[in-house]
Amino acid sequence: MPTKRETILAALHARLSALPATALRGEILPERVPPDGLLILRDGEPGEPEVTLSPLAYHFQHRAEIEAVVQGPDRDAGFDSLCASIGTAIAADRTLGGRCDWAEAEAPRPVDVPVEGAVSLKAAVIPVVLHYTTTDPLG
Repeated sequence: MPTKRETILAALHARLSALPATALRGEILPERVPPDGLLILRDGEPGEPEVTLSPLAYHFQHRAEIEAVVQGPDRDAGFDSLCASIGTAIAADRTLGGRCDWAEAEAPRPVDVPVEGAVSLKAAVIPVVLHYTTTDPLG
């Protein structure tokens, strides 16, 4: 049986997979960026939980990361559209189907990445904070 953390990350990946961009999880950047863009979900860092003792519970603010990448002549508009679609997808169901207490994306910090012999990439890491509670720090 998957842990709560894995269940939440899988739900976030499923939500991203519904977008037009190609959504991967934990993969390396492929040689080619698909025309609609590329999203790579990184598991991120669960951080140090707050603990309550009665009943015992661990409250996490897990920081997952989405790497968003676009390439092409109209990469600025494509990147803006991709980021907006991520925000809309998360805002549509902030509990990811009841799997977490709250999910919220933070603002991206885009960079232009030159590619030798090709059109440059526009990319950013978009942190997503996932709030959830478990009864076991490993669960």
